[in-house]
Amino acid sequence: MDKTLALVLLLSPFAGFLFNVFFGKKVSKGLSGAIGTITVLVSFLLSICFFAQLNQNGEPFEISLFDWISVHNFKLDFGLLLDQLSLLWLLFVTGIGSLIHLYSISYMHDDENMHKFFAYLNLFVFFMITLVIGNNLLVMFIGWEGVGLCSYLLIGFWYKNQDYNDAAKKAFIMNRVGDLGFLIGIFILGMMFSTLNFTQMHHEIMTGSSTQNNLFIAGIAALCLFIGACGKSAQLPLYTWLPDAMAGPTPVSALIHAATMVTAGIFMVTRMNFLFDLTPYVQNIIAIVGAATALVAASIGLLQNDIKKVLAYSTVSQLGLMFLALGLGAYNVAVFHVITHAFFKACLFLGSGSVIHGLHGEQDMRKMGGLRKAMPITFWTMMISTLAIAGIFPFAGFWSKDEILMVAFEHNKVLWVVASIASIMTAFYMFRLMYLTFFKEFRGTDEQKHHLHESPSLITIPLVILAILAAIGGAINLPGSAWLKHFLEPVLVTKHEEHHLGTQEFMLMGIALAGAVFGILWAYSKYIKQAFVPKEDAEIVGFSKTIYNKYYVDEFYTFLIVRPLNSLSNFFRTTLEPALGKVVFSFGTVANGIGTQGKKLQTGSVGLYLFAFVIGVGAIITYLFIAK
Repeated sequence: MDKTLALVLLLSPFAGFLFNVFFGKKVSKGLSGAIGTITVLVSFLLSICFFAQLNQNGEPFEISLFDWISVHNFKLDFGLLLDQLSLLWLLFVTGIGSLIHLYSISYMHDDENMHKFFAYLNLFVFFMITLVIGNNLLVMFIGWEGVGLCSYLLIGFWYKNQDYNDAAKKAFIMNRVGDLGFLIGIFILGMMFSTLNFTQMHHEIMTGSSTQNNLFIAGIAALCLFIGACGKSAQLPLYTWLPDAMAGPTPVSALIHAATMVTAGIFMVTRMNFLFDLTPYVQNIIAIVGAATALVAASIGLLQNDIKKVLAYSTVSQLGLMFLALGLGAYNVAVFHVITHAFFKACLFLGSGSVIHGLHGEQDMRKMGGLRKAMPITFWTMMISTLAIAGIFPFAGFWSKDEILMVAFEHNKVLWVVASIASIMTAFYMFRLMYLTFFKEFRGTDEQKHHLHESPSLITIPLVILAILAAIGGAINLPGSAWLKHFLEPVLVTKHEEHHLGTQEFMLMGIALAGAVFGILWAYSKYIKQAFVPKEDAEIVGFSKTIYNKYYVDEFYTFLIVRPLNSLSNFFRTTLEPALGKVVFSFGTVANGIGTQGKKLQTGSVGLYLFAFVIGVGAIITYLFIAK
């Protein structure tokens, strides 16, 4: 029975994909969207059933579907693993995924290819579930590549715009760079353990039979896996695809960047925690990369004016904080922030979509303002989520971010300072977004002002649900209860110590809260009291221009990688390929010439043939005589 239910959980979104591919164009848009939403909702309800069962008896479900690969001593089955980690992920992937599907019914209703959009969304969720519930690295990799493909299709969904196509290609190619590292790591682990099954690798490492003399190789494998995580979860230096991926429809941004694809790197590192714990130097690299990413992305977010770009850099920064926790061995803390981040970031992305919907496509915050009264539900839900991401007590983000800062303070004071500065910046740019969007006077056109309105209920209902979760979601792991920590203990090797509330903990919480309030007041002073409106692009000068242009990292990549590759490609296309073509065609020309001359000998004259025969025999005899 469990096997059947697990298959239904996995395949339900795929059934929605098939329906929309084959019948979506023949039915109404409402039915197409409803089928797409219900199929994901079925997966969510089954995830709840499995979660309740696991929470009661503590026994994970591991299901082998069939023998997959058997080569010499390497054996692997195609199986599913529903344990504490995968079920937590399933809950918010399918739960928030259902809300985003519901939201999309209204948001995409005017699009002529709505059925295709829902087909891609369903396929994306199917691959994300595959990634999460695979019982080995190879099944995970199928899901890993599948979400990469679907993100390419969704980011470039409005394919008639070349910029959107370029953004989709950028996301696809940069992810492939990380995926190469992931693949190399998989091959190394396959050679080390003769299996890629998580349970079996865990057992091998814990018994030490395969790793005592291979710690260096294990470190290389862990580093390669982390490179894969950097690509998928947008960490330095592979982060530049994510902000550009805002080109896709807003529900795509919410789905990919809040609850699913970008969290895949966090999931994979947490799943392989038994390997990363063996290699503390790799963990140090992860922590440093995470902290650096958090700071760099937060600083870029300070001056962005596109409402979705601000949220995109915020995502990169928050993912950096999660990797910081992973690098410090606090896997449960990273998972805690993944969950709360999924709540408030999904709400913020969908809220930005509501604003863009109300302004008929406008995304520049310099042309917004004063939307608070016209869009009250959007405003209040986004305000709650902004308070959460800023780390204001008692919203969800306060608890999870505070846990990360406490762990950083215990292990490395420099990383704690870096993470704290990034958190202050987060509070500043998020309230900058709120002040520029919802306060003061409206700065758009008269036509936009005349048509300002709140979004329909299919858009606002998901916002309200997500805002409630952003407000109370931190309750799953409050200091003292630590439910999440205890729940995840069976899948984590290192038992991260629980923070008992004492003087130091209260002091750190106070500092974090004061930092967040400072960031908010800083934004209030500039954008409310001084009524400052960001300058037009051409007027930005100095270091602000450097930050606004994202430290010119894209330009650096273009100079260092893209242009040389383009030049090389042009050389192959314009010089080498024609030259090789001429060489190849010359063989054909010579053969054709020989054939043309040779056919002249085919005259039908028996005398000529006999003459040639005699000449040939004479030549053979002469050769044999000389050879002797």
